[in-house]
Amino acid sequence: MIHFTCDCCKRIIDLEHEVRYIVRMEVFAAVDGVESAMDDDRDYLQEIEDILNRDGSEELDEEVYQQARFDLCSECRERFIRNPLGRPAPVELGFSDN
Repeated sequence: MIHFTCDCCKRIIDLEHEVRYIVRMEVFAAVDGVESAMDDDRDYLQEIEDILNRDGSEELDEEVYQQARFDLCSECRERFIRNPLGRPAPVELGFSDN
């Protein structure tokens, strides 16, 4: 039997008693934000392909595209769904009843 561990809390996920959740992420360079009359004929896809085909540019490739996959238990899934970017919770200020 294959054993799975939550990539967030490192707890073993018991598939007989709980559900394993998979999070897939893709991060890629956006080329659709450039809007210039002079660049209307520019072939952005060709430029990306040229960048990816460069020898020894593994570092640059990671700047253009990255893919990741994570296994989560149900508790970590809930935390991920509520806060996918992992931002700190806003501080609640208590005011007096003046």
